[in-house]
Amino acid sequence: MSVVLSTASLPATDRAERWHDAVSRAFVPLDMRLLEDDPSPGRIVSDRLGSLRVTHVQAGPQVVTRSRRLIARDGEEILILTLQQRGSAIKEQDGRQAQIQPGDFSLSDSSRLFRKQVRDPFSFTSFHFPRQDLRVRDEDLRAVTATAFSGRDGSAALVATYFARLAREAAGFDAVVGRQFAATALDLLALLIEERRGRFVSRAPETAAATLVRVQDHIRRHLSDSGLSPAGIAAAHFMSVRYLHKLFELEGVTVGEWIRTQRLERCRRELLRSPGHGVATVARRWGFVSPSHFSRAFRAAYGVTPREWQRHGLCGEGQRETAERERPGRAMRCP
Repeated sequence: MSVVLSTASLPATDRAERWHDAVSRAFVPLDMRLLEDDPSPGRIVSDRLGSLRVTHVQAGPQVVTRSRRLIARDGEEILILTLQQRGSAIKEQDGRQAQIQPGDFSLSDSSRLFRKQVRDPFSFTSFHFPRQDLRVRDEDLRAVTATAFSGRDGSAALVATYFARLAREAAGFDAVVGRQFAATALDLLALLIEERRGRFVSRAPETAAATLVRVQDHIRRHLSDSGLSPAGIAAAHFMSVRYLHKLFELEGVTVGEWIRTQRLERCRRELLRSPGHGVATVARRWGFVSPSHFSRAFRAAYGVTPREWQRHGLCGEGQRETAERERPGRAMRCP
């Protein structure tokens, strides 16, 4: 559920104090100086995806600083990725200064001094998360803070697009799906930093396995889409089709075989539980375009036609449960 903080209802004289408190609560404690005599209304809308907080901010000109005093007081190690949407910002950290224009994004680290200045009304979307969640070396992270990443081309554009989409959909995700998408976002960011540093490390097996789980969840949720394809799945996860196929090699199957098995299993269950549903209707519901192709695939997987399975069941419930326990997720033939 989104959390909304706004100073619009307050008189201008009271906005500065309320805004300082709202920003420090939404991000990390910060020192702030507003650059208007009569501060403009500010608005913050926040959502959470696991350990990732997504925050939309719009306000008037200001300067925010993360000082030694504040760092010593809370000791938090939070990373903040900011997608600039309106207005430009000047960021300073780790001895660098960068101008962040609309369409750019940048990183800040709350465990070290930083300063951000915006001279005009602005809006941005930020994502902040524990430092430990981003699997990159400290030296690589220090090399890219206060750096403008262009969201218009190259690998940075892929990262910007994914984060922007994540922000738009955040309020509608359930907890499990939200955590999975957030993990994918941080994997993409880590890859971008490695690319910028010229350091491509082989991804740990557990990372590939976690990515495979997210891809399989995506496929399960889109089985009814007859256009579901390796190219579309890869694009949705910002990976190459070749890498997608390599992930499924971990399961010993091709992408197409895994999709077909999942669809057949959904059809098998529905035909048994809903004997009044037509075979062709069930096949279309789960992404099969051709009823004849579906029938051939069903018979090859289970040894009976869909209509025979629906009419007779052919296997008792106990036999099915035993077979599924012994061979979970695999096609089951009736005796």
